[in-house]
Amino acid sequence: MANTYTQIYIQTVFAVQYREAALREDFRQKVFGYIGELINDNGHKTLIVNGVYDHVHCLIGLKPNQSLSDLMKDVKSRSSKWINQQKFSNHRFEWQEGYGAFSYSRSQMDSVYKYIQNQEQHHGNRSFREEYLQFLDIFEIPFDERYIFKEMM
Repeated sequence: MANTYTQIYIQTVFAVQYREAALREDFRQKVFGYIGELINDNGHKTLIVNGVYDHVHCLIGLKPNQSLSDLMKDVKSRSSKWINQQKFSNHRFEWQEGYGAFSYSRSQMDSVYKYIQNQEQHHGNRSFREEYLQFLDIFEIPFDERYIFKEMM
C-alpha cells in the first residue's frame, strides 16, 4: 500500500488448551522463536514473544494489510501443527480457542517489552487467570467469565 504509514502495536495473549503446563522449559524458547517467525512471515514485525508453561505473549508491530484475527488464526494453527510434528508433547498439542489483544502507544513499548520479557518473574506469584482478568479490567473490556477459560472435561 503505497503512501500508507502506520504504527500499530498490539500485545496478544493466548493459552494452551485447558491451560495445561504443556510448554516445557526444554523446548519453550524454540516454540516462541517459531511463533515470531510466523508473525514475520505474515508481513508483521515481531518485537518479542515470551511466556511460561501455559500461555504466550506476543508484542507485534501490526501491518494493516492483514486482520489480527487472520494473523492469530494462522499463527496458532501453524505453530500447534509444528509443535506436534516436533513431538514436543506426548499427546496432541492444541492452543485454547481465542486470544486477548491489547493496543499500546509508542511511549509504552519499553515497559510492555520488559513485562513480556519477565514473564517467569510475573508468574512466580500470579496465575495466568489472574493476569488475564487484570488485562481485561485495565483495558475495560467487558466479558463473561463463563467464556474466558475452557476447562478440561
